[in-house]
Amino acid sequence: MSESVSSARTGLHDTAQASHRRLPIKKRERARYATMAVFFIAGMLYASWGVHVPTVRDKFHLSPGALSIALLAVAAGSIVAMLTNGPWIGRVGTRRACLAGGIGMTVFGALILVAPSYWLLVLVLALFGFSMATLDVAMNAEASAVEEALERPIMSSLHGMFSVGGMAGAAAGGAMLAHGLPPVAHLALACGVSLIVLLVSMPNVLPHVPHVSDAHGSSSSNRWRSRALWALGALALIALIAEGAMYDWATVYMRDVVLATPALSSAAYAAFTGGMAAGRFGGDAVRARFGAPQLIFASAALAFIGMVAALILPNAVVTLAGFTLMGLGLANMMPVLFAAAARVEGVSPAEGLAQVAGLAYFGLLFGPVLIGGVAQISSLPIGLSVVAACAALIALVGPRMMKQLKL
Repeated sequence: MSESVSSARTGLHDTAQASHRRLPIKKRERARYATMAVFFIAGMLYASWGVHVPTVRDKFHLSPGALSIALLAVAAGSIVAMLTNGPWIGRVGTRRACLAGGIGMTVFGALILVAPSYWLLVLVLALFGFSMATLDVAMNAEASAVEEALERPIMSSLHGMFSVGGMAGAAAGGAMLAHGLPPVAHLALACGVSLIVLLVSMPNVLPHVPHVSDAHGSSSSNRWRSRALWALGALALIALIAEGAMYDWATVYMRDVVLATPALSSAAYAAFTGGMAAGRFGGDAVRARFGAPQLIFASAALAFIGMVAALILPNAVVTLAGFTLMGLGLANMMPVLFAAAARVEGVSPAEGLAQVAGLAYFGLLFGPVLIGGVAQISSLPIGLSVVAACAALIALVGPRMMKQLKL
């Protein structure tokens, strides 16, 4: 990319920031609340679908293999969206992209339990995953724009709203099903409420400032050549290997290694996710006070300490405390890395986010499989030591990399 083109793009990015900062403070704050609402419904919709994985299995009488294919369809749709939708989001803006992704999630989410056949179910789930990833990239790009407009970190708290939405969706779904609400009605209700919140929120998102491309190479081609994005993506992948492993293996570790009761074993997941939510609502203040490299180091170190404690002293109290520290430590990894991806020079925020999120998602898929494979040939504690190694690697490499990239 020539120096003149780079300067043009940087100038346009600065113009967009200046334009947003000239908006009245009430407009910028309304944009923040609107974005919080979008993050909340994204988490709620994903959790509402997650509640019904057993429902889907029972309705279609699926074997473990067939259910895995159905779940893989969601992941495949998400990855395709992240690989392809960045340039489109950069052109049309976050408002239209959030609207398209959100409407897609609500429509296809409502159709999951009414699909008449297994292969139509797989198609619906793939489209649900595609819409979910589109909304994910668009709302994070919007979050970055709001952060720039307010001139203070807010990304972690917005990701905290996603966590709260997930907990609310799972809790409400469980309560409604326990009181006899049909699964189809529950999913339709969750999607309907989410659609209303989405439509009410959209007028308050920030106005779109398009990004330029040129004859020498599009922003999309620059995205694949960006050393900064590959480095951020590698860190995000490592972080989500650890996070994905905790989601799938924390409860199993409590049951099989700590030998806890089923009720206490389920608390492992709650401890981890509760730590994640709490850490995200405190992360913005830490980043504003100390900076992103310091937050990355402290977070990774905390996660490492928590995992090592749980592995060395496998009793219920220490393990739950260790998993809570793991949640606190991993909580701000993705918000900080996403905020950095949206600021990489020469690439639109949406495209930078799409690349980093796409690489990270492979970690989320790969993590549980990796830990399972290591556990199969050795033991689960040794398998989960991979999680501690991931945290240690980020603590050693992450801060230096963030400083070198000036992100």
